[in-house]
Amino acid sequence: MTAAPPVPLDELPTPALLIDRPRMEANLTAMAASIGAAGVALRPHFKTSKCVAVARRQLAHGAIGFTCATPAEVALLQDAAVEDVLWAHQPVGPAKVAFAVQALSRGGLTIALDSLEVAEPLSAAAAAGVEVPFVLEVDTGLHRAGVDPDRAVKTAAELTALPALELRGVLTHEGHLAAHGTDRAGLEAAGDLAGRTLVQVAEALRAEGHACPLVSVGSTPGATSAPFAEGVTEARPGTYVYFDANQVGLGSAQTGQCAQTVLTRVTSTQRPGTAIVDAGIKAMSSDSIATAGILGIVCDAAGTPLPGLEFTNANEEHGYLTGPGTADLRVGDLLRIIPNHACGTTNMWSTLYFVDGDQATDRHPIEARY
Repeated sequence: MTAAPPVPLDELPTPALLIDRPRMEANLTAMAASIGAAGVALRPHFKTSKCVAVARRQLAHGAIGFTCATPAEVALLQDAAVEDVLWAHQPVGPAKVAFAVQALSRGGLTIALDSLEVAEPLSAAAAAGVEVPFVLEVDTGLHRAGVDPDRAVKTAAELTALPALELRGVLTHEGHLAAHGTDRAGLEAAGDLAGRTLVQVAEALRAEGHACPLVSVGSTPGATSAPFAEGVTEARPGTYVYFDANQVGLGSAQTGQCAQTVLTRVTSTQRPGTAIVDAGIKAMSSDSIATAGILGIVCDAAGTPLPGLEFTNANEEHGYLTGPGTADLRVGDLLRIIPNHACGTTNMWSTLYFVDGDQATDRHPIEARY
């Protein structure tokens, strides 16, 4: 159902994925103001929500378009008439190349590339008349995708020599900032360095005659640093729309800003020191890279963290809460869990509920899932 009448949380089946609407709106307002203060455009990553209703709220708060990770996300947004989409994942293999050409033919799509090996099949497939606007992905420290900064000019020359390819700018994802953990000063310095490194690459490309209007950084931890490097033109945070336990651990948010929770009930208190809930790994993210070191932060039904409870282990349909706080739990108690990673949790669900206070006010589909 869409736009369902208000339903008390206590009447929802558990587990259920909840989005606290006031917290989400506050997050959208705050990020729009911060990125606006940096003087750059905001292009959120769509993978955090995979929900068109959420995307429309981000557009209402000034987003210029979206970043996508998968073909399904690109298609969903194009079908929703979003006119500016960046696909920040290399289209490798016949199926993705064919999809890229089809999606490019609809207009409004830019592709991220980082090598001749990735670009050549796309160029060959698009040579019949489809232009391929692309950004060169640059590695500023994550060591995942992206060309090394000192090889960027050479790689750009190779790619722009191919038919159909048109360089629009440079892109990086400063995901390595999470390695700084609770060292917020170190994280901020690393984010600033990532932004400045990308700007230097853009300047080197311009010096060789390449147009480079787009200088795009992207992460929620880096949103207070990388976009403020002079010369950056856009930021692509994703998790900020909901935040999560990981971002709390990194100092990017407080628990009171976390809009995404999993509603769950206590199902067993048979063993002292342990309580079982009906939210297991199929309801949560078990992302091993999350700095939180937990599956989530345990809260009461109002979303306030409960002391003395840890959520560190789960089976498919069972979550194990431990600690002295379990002595106060009873079978049937309603709890909410702030997940360790919002994006991974989203991908486990097909629907979400917008929540205001103790009422679920709307239900919306989550699409483009694996």
